[in-house]
Amino acid sequence: MSVLRQAREWLSQDPDPDTRAELSRLLEGEDLAALEERFGARLEFGTAGLRGELGAGPNRMNRVTVMRAAAGLAAVLGPGKHVVIGYDARHKSDVFARDTAAVLTGAGVHASLLPGPLPTPVLAFAVRRLGADAGVAVTASHNPPRDSGYKVYWDDGSQIAPPVDREISAAIDAVGRVDRLLIDGPGTLTELGEGIVDDYVTAVTSLPLGDARDLKVAYTPLHGVGAATLTGAFLAAGFPSPLAVEEQREPDPRFPTVPFPNPEEPGAMDLAVALAARVGADLVIANDPDADRCSVGVPLPGGGCRMLTGDEVGGLLAEHVIAHTTGDRMVATTIVSSTLLGKIAQAHGVRYGETLTGFKWIIKAGPGLVFGYEEAIGYSVGTDAGLPVRDKDGIGAALVVAGIAADAKRAGRTLLDLLDDQARRYGLHATEQLSIRVSDLSLIAGAMSRLRAAPPATLGGRAVLRADDLAGGDGGLPPTDGLRYALEGDARVVVRPSGTEPKLKCYLEAVVPVAGEVTEARAVAARELDLLRRELAALLDLS
Repeated sequence: MSVLRQAREWLSQDPDPDTRAELSRLLEGEDLAALEERFGARLEFGTAGLRGELGAGPNRMNRVTVMRAAAGLAAVLGPGKHVVIGYDARHKSDVFARDTAAVLTGAGVHASLLPGPLPTPVLAFAVRRLGADAGVAVTASHNPPRDSGYKVYWDDGSQIAPPVDREISAAIDAVGRVDRLLIDGPGTLTELGEGIVDDYVTAVTSLPLGDARDLKVAYTPLHGVGAATLTGAFLAAGFPSPLAVEEQREPDPRFPTVPFPNPEEPGAMDLAVALAARVGADLVIANDPDADRCSVGVPLPGGGCRMLTGDEVGGLLAEHVIAHTTGDRMVATTIVSSTLLGKIAQAHGVRYGETLTGFKWIIKAGPGLVFGYEEAIGYSVGTDAGLPVRDKDGIGAALVVAGIAADAKRAGRTLLDLLDDQARRYGLHATEQLSIRVSDLSLIAGAMSRLRAAPPATLGGRAVLRADDLAGGDGGLPPTDGLRYALEGDARVVVRPSGTEPKLKCYLEAVVPVAGEVTEARAVAARELDLLRRELAALLDLS
Protein backbone atom coordinates (compact mmCIF):
# COMPACT_ATOMS: atom_id res chain seq x y z
CA MET A 1 0.00 0.00 0.00
CA SER A 2 1.45 3.41 -0.96
CA VAL A 3 2.12 5.96 1.76
CA LEU A 4 -0.59 8.22 0.31
CA ARG A 5 -3.15 5.45 0.44
CA GLN A 6 -2.12 4.53 4.00
CA ALA A 7 -2.50 8.15 5.06
CA ARG A 8 -5.97 8.44 3.51
CA GLU A 9 -7.04 5.18 5.15
CA TRP A 10 -5.79 6.50 8.51
CA LEU A 11 -7.52 9.84 8.02
CA SER A 12 -10.85 8.15 7.36
CA GLN A 13 -10.87 6.52 10.83
CA ASP A 14 -9.05 9.12 12.96
CA PRO A 15 -11.37 10.58 15.65
CA ASP A 16 -8.97 13.42 16.62
CA PRO A 17 -9.50 16.79 14.85
CA ASP A 18 -5.91 17.82 15.59
CA THR A 19 -4.23 14.87 13.89
CA ARG A 20 -6.85 14.90 11.12
CA ALA A 21 -5.90 18.51 10.37
CA GLU A 22 -2.18 17.64 10.48
CA LEU A 23 -2.64 14.73 8.09
CA SER A 24 -4.90 16.73 5.76
CA ARG A 25 -2.24 19.42 5.42
CA LEU A 26 0.44 16.86 4.59
CA LEU A 27 -1.79 15.17 2.01
CA GLU A 28 -2.80 18.44 0.40
CA GLY A 29 0.84 19.51 0.18
CA GLU A 30 1.90 16.03 -0.96
CA ASP A 31 4.68 16.13 1.65
CA LEU A 32 5.92 12.62 0.97
CA ALA A 33 8.93 12.90 3.29
CA ALA A 34 6.77 13.81 6.29
CA LEU A 35 4.23 11.12 5.40
CA GLU A 36 6.98 8.52 5.08
CA GLU A 37 8.18 9.46 8.57
CA ARG A 38 4.71 8.79 9.97
CA PHE A 39 3.70 5.78 7.86
CA GLY A 40 6.98 4.18 6.80
CA ALA A 41 7.34 2.55 10.23
CA ARG A 42 5.28 2.06 13.36
CA LEU A 43 5.77 2.31 17.09
CA GLU A 44 6.57 -1.17 18.36
CA PHE A 45 4.78 -2.43 21.45
CA GLY A 46 7.31 -4.02 23.81
CA THR A 47 8.11 -4.44 27.49
CA ALA A 48 8.15 -0.64 27.83
CA GLY A 49 4.78 -0.46 26.07
CA LEU A 50 4.65 2.36 23.54
CA ARG A 51 6.51 5.64 23.54
CA GLY A 52 6.97 8.20 20.80
CA GLU A 53 6.28 11.64 19.41
CA LEU A 54 2.72 12.95 19.22
CA GLY A 55 1.28 13.17 15.73
CA ALA A 56 -0.66 11.34 13.05
CA GLY A 57 0.19 7.87 11.75
CA PRO A 58 1.33 4.51 13.13
CA ASN A 59 4.82 5.85 13.93
CA ARG A 60 3.38 8.47 16.27
CA MET A 61 1.40 8.53 19.51
CA ASN A 62 -2.21 9.46 18.79
CA ARG A 63 -5.77 8.36 19.49
CA VAL A 64 -5.78 5.68 16.81
CA THR A 65 -2.53 4.15 18.11
CA VAL A 66 -3.85 4.23 21.67
CA MET A 67 -7.22 2.71 20.77
CA ARG A 68 -5.49 -0.09 18.89
CA ALA A 69 -3.26 -0.74 21.94
CA ALA A 70 -6.29 -0.84 24.23
CA ALA A 71 -8.09 -3.23 21.88
CA GLY A 72 -5.04 -5.51 21.81
CA LEU A 73 -4.85 -5.51 25.61
CA ALA A 74 -8.57 -6.28 25.85
CA ALA A 75 -8.19 -9.20 23.43
CA VAL A 76 -5.43 -10.75 25.55
CA LEU A 77 -7.30 -10.24 28.83
CA GLY A 78 -10.79 -11.24 27.67
CA PRO A 79 -14.18 -10.01 28.90
CA GLY A 80 -14.88 -9.67 32.60
CA LYS A 81 -11.34 -8.67 33.58
CA HIS A 82 -10.44 -5.46 35.46
CA VAL A 83 -7.98 -2.77 34.32
CA VAL A 84 -6.92 0.35 36.24
CA ILE A 85 -6.00 3.37 34.11
CA GLY A 86 -3.79 6.28 35.16
CA TYR A 87 -2.29 9.20 33.32
CA ASP A 88 0.12 12.11 33.67
CA ALA A 89 -0.37 15.76 32.65
CA ARG A 90 1.21 15.67 29.20
CA HIS A 91 -0.59 16.76 26.05
CA LYS A 92 -3.60 14.49 25.41
CA SER A 93 -2.80 12.09 28.28
CA ASP A 94 -6.32 12.49 29.67
CA VAL A 95 -7.82 11.93 26.21
CA PHE A 96 -5.75 8.77 25.71
CA ALA A 97 -6.83 7.50 29.13
CA ARG A 98 -10.51 8.07 28.31
CA ASP A 99 -10.09 6.38 24.92
CA THR A 100 -8.50 3.40 26.65
CA ALA A 101 -11.42 3.16 29.06
CA ALA A 102 -13.94 3.40 26.21
CA VAL A 103 -12.31 0.62 24.17
CA LEU A 104 -11.85 -1.65 27.19
CA THR A 105 -15.45 -1.29 28.34
CA GLY A 106 -16.57 -1.84 24.76
CA ALA A 107 -14.78 -5.19 24.92
CA GLY A 108 -16.52 -6.16 28.15
CA VAL A 109 -13.67 -5.23 30.47
CA HIS A 110 -14.24 -3.36 33.73
CA ALA A 111 -12.16 -0.17 33.79
CA SER A 112 -11.25 1.95 36.82
CA LEU A 113 -9.95 5.45 36.06
CA LEU A 114 -7.71 7.26 38.55
CA PRO A 115 -9.12 10.63 39.70
CA GLY A 116 -6.84 12.94 37.70
CA PRO A 117 -3.21 13.30 36.61
CA LEU A 118 -1.21 11.34 39.20
CA PRO A 119 2.24 9.80 39.71
CA THR A 120 2.80 6.53 37.89
CA PRO A 121 3.59 4.71 41.18
CA VAL A 122 0.02 5.42 42.31
CA LEU A 123 -1.19 3.44 39.28
CA ALA A 124 1.24 0.58 40.00
CA PHE A 125 0.02 0.53 43.62
CA ALA A 126 -3.64 0.68 42.61
CA VAL A 127 -3.41 -2.43 40.42
CA ARG A 128 -2.58 -4.57 43.47
CA ARG A 129 -4.71 -2.59 45.93
CA LEU A 130 -7.82 -3.12 43.79
CA GLY A 131 -6.96 -6.68 42.78
CA ALA A 132 -7.01 -5.75 39.10
CA ASP A 133 -5.85 -7.94 36.24
CA ALA A 134 -3.82 -5.19 34.55
CA GLY A 135 -3.05 -1.50 34.57
CA VAL A 136 -2.33 1.18 31.99
CA ALA A 137 -0.25 4.30 32.64
CA VAL A 138 -0.46 6.96 29.94
CA THR A 139 2.90 8.66 30.44
CA ALA A 140 6.14 9.49 28.68
CA SER A 141 7.95 9.92 32.00
CA HIS A 142 10.93 12.25 31.45
CA ASN A 143 10.86 12.33 27.63
CA PRO A 144 10.71 15.63 25.72
CA PRO A 145 7.43 17.61 25.70
CA ARG A 146 6.37 16.39 22.25
CA ASP A 147 6.29 12.74 23.39
CA SER A 148 3.65 10.52 24.94
CA GLY A 149 3.67 6.90 26.05
CA TYR A 150 1.61 3.90 27.12
CA LYS A 151 2.85 1.50 29.81
CA VAL A 152 1.06 -1.71 30.71
CA TYR A 153 1.17 -3.40 34.12
CA TRP A 154 0.10 -6.94 34.97
CA ASP A 155 -1.84 -8.30 37.94
CA ASP A 156 1.23 -8.35 40.21
CA GLY A 157 1.53 -4.56 39.90
CA SER A 158 4.73 -4.70 37.87
CA GLN A 159 5.39 -3.77 34.26
CA ILE A 160 4.75 -6.49 31.71
CA ALA A 161 7.59 -8.74 30.62
CA PRO A 162 7.90 -11.46 27.98
CA PRO A 163 5.90 -13.31 26.77
CA VAL A 164 2.94 -11.07 27.67
CA ASP A 165 4.34 -8.14 25.67
CA ARG A 166 4.55 -10.29 22.54
CA GLU A 167 0.99 -11.55 23.03
CA ILE A 168 -0.34 -8.01 23.32
CA SER A 169 1.72 -6.86 20.32
CA ALA A 170 0.31 -9.68 18.19
CA ALA A 171 -3.21 -8.83 19.32
CA ILE A 172 -2.67 -5.17 18.38
CA ASP A 173 -1.58 -6.27 14.90
CA ALA A 174 -4.90 -8.06 14.50
CA VAL A 175 -6.99 -4.96 15.32
CA GLY A 176 -8.86 -3.52 12.35
CA ARG A 177 -10.20 -0.01 11.92
CA VAL A 178 -10.77 1.75 15.21
CA ASP A 179 -14.00 3.33 14.01
CA ARG A 180 -15.44 -0.19 13.93
CA LEU A 181 -14.53 -0.98 17.56
CA LEU A 182 -17.41 -1.28 20.02
CA ILE A 183 -17.14 1.64 22.44
CA ASP A 184 -18.47 2.17 26.01
CA GLY A 185 -20.12 -1.15 26.83
CA PRO A 186 -20.90 -3.87 27.83
CA GLY A 187 -18.11 -3.41 30.38
CA THR A 188 -18.35 -0.86 33.17
CA LEU A 189 -16.35 2.25 34.02
CA THR A 190 -15.61 3.32 37.59
CA GLU A 191 -14.18 6.77 38.23
CA LEU A 192 -12.09 6.36 41.36
CA GLY A 193 -12.03 8.95 44.13
CA GLU A 194 -9.16 10.38 46.14
CA GLY A 195 -9.37 7.41 48.49
CA ILE A 196 -6.98 5.43 46.30
CA VAL A 197 -4.40 8.21 46.63
CA ASP A 198 -4.90 8.19 50.41
CA ASP A 199 -4.30 4.43 50.43
CA TYR A 200 -1.07 4.93 48.48
CA VAL A 201 0.12 7.63 50.90
CA THR A 202 -0.64 5.36 53.86
CA ALA A 203 1.41 2.59 52.23
CA VAL A 204 4.49 4.71 51.56
CA THR A 205 4.43 6.41 54.96
CA SER A 206 4.74 2.93 56.51
CA LEU A 207 8.20 2.58 54.94
CA PRO A 208 11.25 2.60 57.28
CA LEU A 209 11.59 6.36 57.83
CA GLY A 210 13.18 6.49 61.27
CA ASP A 211 11.93 9.01 63.84
CA ALA A 212 13.90 12.19 63.02
CA ARG A 213 11.83 14.84 61.23
CA ASP A 214 13.79 18.10 61.43
CA LEU A 215 14.63 18.66 57.77
CA LYS A 216 14.19 21.50 55.29
CA VAL A 217 13.72 20.23 51.73
CA ALA A 218 13.82 22.21 48.48
CA TYR A 219 11.72 20.34 45.94
CA THR A 220 10.78 20.39 42.28
CA PRO A 221 8.35 18.17 40.35
CA LEU A 222 9.76 19.60 37.06
CA HIS A 223 6.30 20.69 35.85
CA GLY A 224 5.02 17.16 36.44
CA VAL A 225 2.40 15.55 38.64
CA GLY A 226 4.41 14.82 41.79
CA ALA A 227 3.95 17.92 43.96
CA ALA A 228 0.54 17.30 45.56
CA THR A 229 1.14 13.62 46.31
CA LEU A 230 4.68 14.10 47.60
CA THR A 231 3.65 17.03 49.79
CA GLY A 232 0.76 15.01 51.17
CA ALA A 233 3.04 12.08 51.91
CA PHE A 234 5.62 14.26 53.67
CA LEU A 235 2.97 15.86 55.87
CA ALA A 236 1.33 12.51 56.63
CA ALA A 237 4.73 11.15 57.71
CA GLY A 238 5.33 14.11 60.02
CA PHE A 239 7.92 15.98 57.94
CA PRO A 240 7.66 19.72 57.27
CA SER A 241 6.16 20.53 53.91
CA PRO A 242 8.87 20.66 51.22
CA LEU A 243 9.49 24.11 49.73
CA ALA A 244 8.65 23.80 46.05
CA VAL A 245 10.11 25.73 43.13
CA GLU A 246 7.16 27.98 42.25
CA GLU A 247 7.95 28.13 38.52
CA GLN A 248 7.86 24.32 38.32
CA ARG A 249 5.25 23.39 40.93
CA GLU A 250 2.16 23.05 38.71
CA PRO A 251 1.85 20.51 35.90
CA ASP A 252 2.65 22.03 32.51
CA PRO A 253 3.05 19.80 29.43
CA ARG A 254 5.27 22.42 27.76
CA PHE A 255 7.96 22.07 30.48
CA PRO A 256 8.89 25.71 29.83
CA THR A 257 11.81 26.11 32.26
CA VAL A 258 13.88 23.07 31.27
CA PRO A 259 15.38 21.89 27.97
CA PHE A 260 14.50 18.28 28.92
CA PRO A 261 12.25 17.39 31.88
CA ASN A 262 14.78 14.95 33.30
CA PRO A 263 16.53 15.63 36.63
CA GLU A 264 19.73 14.09 35.22
CA GLU A 265 19.95 16.54 32.29
CA PRO A 266 22.24 19.60 32.58
CA GLY A 267 20.35 22.64 33.87
CA ALA A 268 17.24 20.76 34.98
CA MET A 269 18.05 21.21 38.69
CA ASP A 270 19.23 24.83 38.55
CA LEU A 271 16.05 26.39 39.97
CA ALA A 272 15.83 23.82 42.77
CA VAL A 273 19.47 24.36 43.72
CA ALA A 274 18.94 28.14 43.70
CA LEU A 275 15.88 27.75 45.94
CA ALA A 276 17.85 25.56 48.34
CA ALA A 277 20.50 28.29 48.64
CA ARG A 278 17.90 31.00 49.29
CA VAL A 279 16.04 29.11 52.02
CA GLY A 280 18.98 27.29 53.60
CA ALA A 281 17.65 23.83 52.74
CA ASP A 282 19.25 20.66 54.09
CA LEU A 283 18.33 18.61 51.05
CA VAL A 284 17.28 19.01 47.42
CA ILE A 285 14.78 16.53 45.98
CA ALA A 286 13.34 16.32 42.47
CA ASN A 287 10.87 14.00 40.82
CA ASP A 288 10.67 13.49 37.09
CA PRO A 289 7.33 14.46 35.49
CA ASP A 290 5.48 11.23 36.36
CA ALA A 291 7.21 11.03 39.76
CA ASP A 292 8.48 7.48 39.47
CA ARG A 293 12.10 8.63 39.75
CA CYS A 294 13.84 10.65 42.47
CA SER A 295 16.91 12.87 42.27
CA VAL A 296 18.76 13.94 45.43
CA GLY A 297 21.22 16.76 46.12
CA VAL A 298 23.07 17.97 49.22
CA PRO A 299 23.67 21.74 49.54
CA LEU A 300 27.29 22.56 50.39
CA PRO A 301 28.34 24.88 53.24
CA GLY A 302 30.31 27.17 50.93
CA GLY A 303 27.55 27.35 48.33
CA GLY A 304 26.50 25.13 45.50
CA CYS A 305 25.05 21.66 45.68
CA ARG A 306 26.40 18.16 45.21
CA MET A 307 23.90 16.09 43.21
CA LEU A 308 24.16 12.42 44.12
CA THR A 309 24.29 9.74 41.47
CA GLY A 310 21.63 7.06 41.31
CA ASP A 311 24.22 4.56 42.49
CA GLU A 312 25.10 6.68 45.52
CA VAL A 313 21.45 7.04 46.55
CA GLY A 314 20.96 3.33 45.86
CA GLY A 315 23.79 2.42 48.21
CA LEU A 316 22.44 4.61 51.01
CA LEU A 317 18.89 3.31 50.63
CA ALA A 318 20.08 -0.30 50.51
CA GLU A 319 21.95 -0.21 53.83
CA HIS A 320 19.08 1.67 55.47
CA VAL A 321 16.46 -0.84 54.29
CA ILE A 322 18.63 -3.81 55.27
CA ALA A 323 19.12 -2.32 58.74
CA HIS A 324 15.34 -1.92 59.17
CA THR A 325 14.15 -5.28 57.86
CA THR A 326 14.60 -8.85 59.01
CA GLY A 327 14.40 -12.40 57.71
CA ASP A 328 15.39 -13.87 54.37
CA ARG A 329 15.75 -10.79 52.15
CA MET A 330 16.95 -9.91 48.70
CA VAL A 331 18.23 -6.66 47.23
CA ALA A 332 18.60 -6.26 43.48
CA THR A 333 19.88 -3.95 40.78
CA THR A 334 20.80 -4.12 37.11
CA ILE A 335 23.85 -5.03 35.06
CA VAL A 336 24.57 -1.34 34.40
CA SER A 337 24.40 -0.22 38.03
CA SER A 338 27.34 -0.08 40.45
CA THR A 339 28.83 -3.29 41.78
CA LEU A 340 28.59 -1.76 45.27
CA LEU A 341 25.18 -3.27 46.04
CA GLY A 342 26.56 -6.80 45.73
CA LYS A 343 29.23 -6.00 48.31
CA ILE A 344 26.69 -4.42 50.67
CA ALA A 345 24.49 -7.51 50.38
CA GLN A 346 27.41 -9.83 51.10
CA ALA A 347 28.49 -7.80 54.13
CA HIS A 348 24.98 -7.95 55.63
CA GLY A 349 24.24 -11.55 54.72
CA VAL A 350 21.30 -10.88 52.40
CA ARG A 351 20.73 -12.28 48.93
CA TYR A 352 21.71 -10.24 45.89
CA GLY A 353 20.14 -10.25 42.44
CA GLU A 354 21.37 -8.73 39.19
CA THR A 355 18.99 -8.23 36.26
CA LEU A 356 18.65 -6.59 32.88
CA THR A 357 17.89 -2.87 32.86
CA GLY A 358 14.36 -1.87 33.79
CA PHE A 359 12.12 -2.38 36.77
CA LYS A 360 10.13 -5.02 34.93
CA TRP A 361 13.19 -7.21 35.56
CA ILE A 362 14.29 -5.89 38.96
CA ILE A 363 10.91 -6.66 40.52
CA LYS A 364 11.18 -10.27 39.32
CA ALA A 365 14.69 -10.77 40.76
CA GLY A 366 13.48 -13.25 43.36
CA PRO A 367 11.43 -13.81 46.53
CA GLY A 368 11.95 -11.64 49.58
CA LEU A 369 12.81 -8.52 47.59
CA VAL A 370 12.91 -5.53 49.96
CA PHE A 371 14.87 -3.10 47.82
CA GLY A 372 15.58 -2.65 44.14
CA TYR A 373 17.14 0.18 42.21
CA GLU A 374 18.56 1.20 38.86
CA GLU A 375 21.28 3.79 38.38
CA ALA A 376 18.86 6.00 36.40
CA ILE A 377 17.54 7.33 39.78
CA GLY A 378 14.77 4.74 40.10
CA TYR A 379 14.14 2.99 43.44
CA SER A 380 11.61 0.67 45.06
CA VAL A 381 11.85 0.58 48.84
CA GLY A 382 10.14 -2.05 50.99
CA THR A 383 9.51 -3.31 54.48
CA ASP A 384 9.37 -6.74 56.10
CA ALA A 385 6.02 -7.12 54.37
CA GLY A 386 7.60 -6.50 50.96
CA LEU A 387 7.36 -3.72 48.42
CA PRO A 388 4.24 -1.51 48.61
CA VAL A 389 4.89 -0.51 44.98
CA ARG A 390 6.29 -3.14 42.61
CA ASP A 391 7.82 -0.51 40.34
CA LYS A 392 10.11 2.45 40.78
CA ASP A 393 8.55 4.97 43.14
CA GLY A 394 9.90 8.51 43.38
CA ILE A 395 7.58 9.48 46.23
CA GLY A 396 8.42 6.56 48.52
CA ALA A 397 12.14 6.92 47.78
CA ALA A 398 12.02 10.66 48.56
CA LEU A 399 10.42 9.93 51.94
CA VAL A 400 13.04 7.38 52.94
CA VAL A 401 15.91 9.59 51.76
CA ALA A 402 14.44 12.41 53.85
CA GLY A 403 14.32 10.08 56.86
CA ILE A 404 17.97 9.12 56.38
CA ALA A 405 18.99 12.77 55.98
CA ALA A 406 17.01 13.88 59.04
CA ASP A 407 18.63 11.17 61.14
CA ALA A 408 22.07 12.23 59.90
CA LYS A 409 21.29 15.90 60.61
CA ARG A 410 20.38 15.05 64.20
CA ALA A 411 23.89 13.57 64.54
CA GLY A 412 25.47 16.67 62.95
CA ARG A 413 26.15 14.92 59.66
CA THR A 414 24.88 14.83 56.07
CA LEU A 415 24.35 12.24 53.37
CA LEU A 416 27.85 13.08 52.12
CA ASP A 417 29.29 11.85 55.42
CA LEU A 418 27.34 8.62 55.06
CA LEU A 419 28.74 8.16 51.55
CA ASP A 420 32.25 8.59 52.93
CA ASP A 421 31.50 5.92 55.52
CA GLN A 422 30.50 3.51 52.76
CA ALA A 423 33.62 4.33 50.75
CA ARG A 424 35.79 3.43 53.72
CA ARG A 425 33.92 0.15 54.25
CA TYR A 426 33.64 -1.07 50.67
CA GLY A 427 36.01 1.04 48.60
CA LEU A 428 34.99 4.08 46.60
CA HIS A 429 32.69 2.93 43.79
CA ALA A 430 32.71 5.86 41.38
CA THR A 431 30.25 5.71 38.50
CA GLU A 432 29.43 7.96 35.59
CA GLN A 433 27.35 7.80 32.43
CA LEU A 434 28.28 8.88 28.93
CA SER A 435 24.99 9.44 27.11
CA ILE A 436 25.00 10.35 23.41
CA ARG A 437 21.73 11.57 21.87
CA VAL A 438 21.35 11.08 18.11
CA SER A 439 18.81 12.11 15.49
CA ASP A 440 19.52 9.05 13.34
CA LEU A 441 19.05 5.73 15.15
CA SER A 442 21.16 3.95 12.54
CA LEU A 443 24.21 5.66 14.05
CA ILE A 444 23.66 3.71 17.28
CA ALA A 445 23.25 0.42 15.43
CA GLY A 446 26.43 1.18 13.48
CA ALA A 447 28.42 1.94 16.63
CA MET A 448 27.29 -1.32 18.28
CA SER A 449 28.22 -3.28 15.12
CA ARG A 450 31.69 -1.71 15.05
CA LEU A 451 32.32 -2.56 18.69
CA ARG A 452 31.21 -6.15 18.13
CA ALA A 453 33.41 -6.51 15.07
CA ALA A 454 36.48 -4.98 16.71
CA PRO A 455 36.36 -5.05 20.53
CA PRO A 456 38.80 -2.58 22.12
CA ALA A 457 41.96 -4.01 23.67
CA THR A 458 42.25 -1.13 26.14
CA LEU A 459 39.93 1.52 27.58
CA GLY A 460 41.05 4.45 29.68
CA GLY A 461 44.57 3.11 29.75
CA ARG A 462 43.39 -0.20 31.23
CA ALA A 463 43.57 -3.59 29.53
CA VAL A 464 40.19 -5.09 28.64
CA LEU A 465 40.24 -8.40 30.52
CA ARG A 466 36.91 -9.68 29.23
CA ALA A 467 34.34 -8.54 26.66
CA ASP A 468 30.80 -9.93 27.02
CA ASP A 469 28.25 -9.61 24.24
CA LEU A 470 24.96 -9.58 26.14
CA ALA A 471 23.00 -10.27 22.96
CA GLY A 472 23.74 -13.94 23.56
CA GLY A 473 22.48 -13.87 27.14
CA ASP A 474 24.81 -13.80 30.13
CA GLY A 475 24.72 -15.64 33.42
CA GLY A 476 21.19 -16.86 32.81
CA LEU A 477 19.89 -13.40 31.86
CA PRO A 478 17.70 -12.99 28.77
CA PRO A 479 19.50 -11.69 25.66
CA THR A 480 19.75 -7.90 25.34
CA ASP A 481 21.52 -5.49 23.02
CA GLY A 482 24.54 -4.59 25.13
CA LEU A 483 28.29 -4.98 25.53
CA ARG A 484 30.16 -5.26 28.83
CA TYR A 485 33.89 -4.84 29.33
CA ALA A 486 35.72 -5.89 32.49
CA LEU A 487 38.85 -3.77 32.81
CA GLU A 488 42.12 -4.24 34.62
CA GLY A 489 42.17 -2.81 38.14
CA ASP A 490 38.49 -3.25 39.14
CA ALA A 491 36.80 -1.09 36.51
CA ARG A 492 33.95 -1.77 34.11
CA VAL A 493 32.17 -0.33 31.08
CA VAL A 494 28.72 -1.28 29.74
CA VAL A 495 27.43 0.06 26.40
CA ARG A 496 23.78 -0.25 25.34
CA PRO A 497 21.14 1.61 23.33
CA SER A 498 18.44 3.28 25.41
CA GLY A 499 15.11 1.50 25.37
CA THR A 500 13.05 4.70 25.55
CA GLU A 501 15.08 7.51 23.95
CA PRO A 502 17.31 7.97 20.87
CA LYS A 503 20.48 7.62 22.92
CA LEU A 504 23.50 5.38 23.22
CA LYS A 505 24.29 4.95 26.90
CA CYS A 506 27.68 4.00 28.34
CA TYR A 507 28.00 3.14 32.03
CA LEU A 508 31.43 3.60 33.59
CA GLU A 509 32.68 2.37 36.97
CA ALA A 510 36.05 2.57 38.69
CA VAL A 511 36.59 1.19 42.21
CA VAL A 512 39.30 2.92 44.21
CA PRO A 513 40.48 1.59 47.61
CA VAL A 514 40.38 4.19 50.40
CA ALA A 515 43.66 4.06 52.29
CA GLY A 516 43.71 7.67 53.47
CA GLU A 517 41.30 10.55 52.91
CA VAL A 518 38.16 9.82 50.93
CA THR A 519 38.63 13.14 49.09
CA GLU A 520 41.91 11.83 47.66
CA ALA A 521 40.22 8.64 46.46
CA ARG A 522 37.46 10.71 44.85
CA ALA A 523 40.02 12.80 42.98
CA VAL A 524 41.73 9.65 41.69
CA ALA A 525 38.39 8.17 40.63
CA ALA A 526 37.35 11.39 38.86
CA ARG A 527 40.54 11.36 36.78
CA GLU A 528 40.08 7.69 35.87
CA LEU A 529 36.45 8.16 34.86
CA ASP A 530 37.32 11.24 32.82
CA LEU A 531 39.97 9.29 30.92
CA LEU A 532 37.52 6.44 30.33
CA ARG A 533 34.82 8.82 29.13
CA ARG A 534 37.06 10.71 26.70
CA GLU A 535 38.57 7.56 25.21
CA LEU A 536 35.18 5.88 24.84
CA ALA A 537 33.63 8.97 23.21
CA ALA A 538 36.46 9.06 20.68
CA LEU A 539 36.07 5.34 20.00
CA LEU A 540 32.32 5.64 19.38
CA ASP A 541 32.68 8.80 17.25
CA LEU A 542 28.98 9.75 17.27
CA SER A 543 29.40 13.50 17.67
